[in-house]
Amino acid sequence: MVALTTLKAFFQIGYLWKPENQRVRELHLVPLDEFSGNSWFAPIFEYAGNTAFFIPFGLLVFTLCRSVKVSTAWGFALSLTLETAQYAFALGRTDIDDLLFNTLGALIGAAIAYWCGQRFFPVWRWLSLAAAAVFIVLVILGPRLGDPAAVVDL
Repeated sequence: MVALTTLKAFFQIGYLWKPENQRVRELHLVPLDEFSGNSWFAPIFEYAGNTAFFIPFGLLVFTLCRSVKVSTAWGFALSLTLETAQYAFALGRTDIDDLLFNTLGALIGAAIAYWCGQRFFPVWRWLSLAAAAVFIVLVILGPRLGDPAAVVDL
């Protein structure tokens, strides 16, 4: 999670982002401002992506503390820490929407773990390890993924 939020200036997965564009210090405090842009895809990608990104975190934290509220609070705290680090070290755009949707993702993950019950806890742990392994492979492959000619700026 740290790599995909604060370290994108140092690696690349396909052409999802340009590392050189990540070395910025911006503060975006207007909630849901992506909807005011020209692209219908940008808010969906941004908000759904941030939510989905923190669902595994909520699942895992719930397996440790067994509380939806505590898991959500940990999601909020981690997101706030990451957003603060991005701003402090000029490693990306600090955005209130990221904080909101990351926290929502942690809440959804914790709720799923709660509803599914303890028997699924090993599943969440293995899926998290599998996701981490996939991420490592994607980072290793880096810019070899995708076609640079097909990249379109939004």
